[in-house]
Amino acid sequence: MGERRQYGVVILAAGASRRMGTPKALLPVDGQPMVGRVVEAALAAPVWPVVVVLGAHAEQVRPVLARYPVLVVENAAWSEGMASSLRTGLALLQQFSRRLDGALFALCDQPACSAATILRLIAAHETTGRPIAASRYSARRGAPALFGREHFAALAALTGEEGARLLLNGDPSQVAEVDLPELAIDLDTPEDYERWIKAAGS
Repeated sequence: MGERRQYGVVILAAGASRRMGTPKALLPVDGQPMVGRVVEAALAAPVWPVVVVLGAHAEQVRPVLARYPVLVVENAAWSEGMASSLRTGLALLQQFSRRLDGALFALCDQPACSAATILRLIAAHETTGRPIAASRYSARRGAPALFGREHFAALAALTGEEGARLLLNGDPSQVAEVDLPELAIDLDTPEDYERWIKAAGS
């Protein structure tokens, strides 16, 4: 057995949550803010460092993160779109660990994301040898997604609102898919949130 590979995680929590009307990262899920739930999932997995990228509501979300051993970075250009937050998070990951074999990107509004989710993506990346491992739900590939270091330069060059979608939907021989139908629930509107709370029995 070789040395265990090293992976970092970037949690994207920079958006304006316009459709929700309140910061999604702070919505209570099982008695804790949603961003805390995703952070705890990452901290329970064999990854380091964990970076949280803030933006539109940084001053409100930052205090929630103070109790966690995570790196927090503010993306001043958050309004440019998701790509700028991906770039910001990756830059900080690389600053703290130059030996990373891959980086996993997760969203703060997927309450079903867990440590097991992260472990399944890492396992798919390692067992298939494919440089990208992506979650599959709602008949498409999406986040969380893990990118091997050979894609770091492409990630650092991303622009606009599409984020890493072009890489995820590029050459299929490069991507290992992990079926994670539970992740189809992301919380964009108050109605989404109400439905989730009812379904979860909270």
